[in-house]
Amino acid sequence: MEISYDEIRRIYRLEKNTSKLVEIEDDFFDSLNDFIKEQKAEYLKSLKDFSVSKARDFTNLKKMVEEIFSLREKKLLNYALVASRTGEMPSQRMPVQEKKTFDKMVAILETHKDLLNGIFNSAQQPKNKGKDLNKVSVRILKDIQSFVGSDMKEYGPFKKDATVSISYKIANLLISRKLVEKV
Repeated sequence: MEISYDEIRRIYRLEKNTSKLVEIEDDFFDSLNDFIKEQKAEYLKSLKDFSVSKARDFTNLKKMVEEIFSLREKKLLNYALVASRTGEMPSQRMPVQEKKTFDKMVAILETHKDLLNGIFNSAQQPKNKGKDLNKVSVRILKDIQSFVGSDMKEYGPFKKDATVSISYKIANLLISRKLVEKV
């Protein structure tokens, strides 16, 4: 795909005037990257030649591209919010880079929704009364001697294959050392 100022202006106008993502080619970001590199080289050359118009053109290009990114981010976030609540994925085609961002946003929002579900589930089940939502259940993969955590509390000892509830911070430390796994 060949990118030009006119194409960027067209996309900018469309992004501003619609709530949907403007359909762009799969290689748009790669082409945009190449175009920006060319324009930046011309901009740097214009600084040596004291060409104010070329410098102004590059500044305007930068602002337009940043605004396109900002508008698209907001739309991706809105799509992700709808998808996390309804399970309905957008029908619009997205470049690979934005699809990855979208998938990460949905995953984060679903994790956040799990927090709400945990609150209501613990409120409905009296057996979980007093359950600490700042803890996570983990399965011990190797015997662990007792230790003092960063919160200055003593943990353990833990036997292999036991399931325990510990703070997220301690759990993440043990997960990173491959001593436990979430259940």
